[in-house]
Amino acid sequence: MTLSYDLILFDLDGTLIETAPEIADAVNDTLTQFDLPLVTQQQVNDWIGHGTRELLIQALAHVGHESPDSVRHSARFKTIEAAFGGHYQRRCGTRSHLYPHVRETLQALRAAGVKLVVMTNKEGRYTQTVLDAHQLAPLFDHVISGDTLPVKKPNPAGILDCLARFGVAEERALFVGDSSIDVATARNGGIAVWALPYGYNMGEPIEACKPDRVINDFSALLANLPAAAT
Repeated sequence: MTLSYDLILFDLDGTLIETAPEIADAVNDTLTQFDLPLVTQQQVNDWIGHGTRELLIQALAHVGHESPDSVRHSARFKTIEAAFGGHYQRRCGTRSHLYPHVRETLQALRAAGVKLVVMTNKEGRYTQTVLDAHQLAPLFDHVISGDTLPVKKPNPAGILDCLARFGVAEERALFVGDSSIDVATARNGGIAVWALPYGYNMGEPIEACKPDRVINDFSALLANLPAAAT
């Protein structure tokens, strides 16, 4: 039996790790510090996808009844963003957890010779903290965060970089994610995309994004591995 893919790229939040609770904690820690109203867990879930900075902007716009643009260009945003960074670093790993079968699936794929990449819109300093908190970093050959390249998802630059970096053809690469952003990224990069239904897709069912396949269990990625690798 031959492997279906030589390279698999993964989204992080909502795909590999359930991170929303601690992100919400960090947002509300920040809002509390600046005497602002708090937001709900569901609101935070629906704002995940464009990076932590944009999520904070959405939260501030919501509680301040402002537009995201006005928050982005406000005089005190940098101060609030810096405070959030401290709160989020402290919260990373406190209420997040791997989704079922993630670690053992990644280990089996790596053992079979598949190149594994994280591609997330989360800023690099937070990406590394989350991966380290769950001892996942050693399982990946490369990590692309929201500030690694000049552009981020759904721009396919990260995919194209990995195809060239590892010498893999488009038809031998797969993107695994949980949102319309991930599906669009894969489509823009010309590779296949599988989606998980349990993550964060701005409140919309993942089936509406029309990925190539919806998998309910992460271990479905092992279906075409040789028996010895699983």
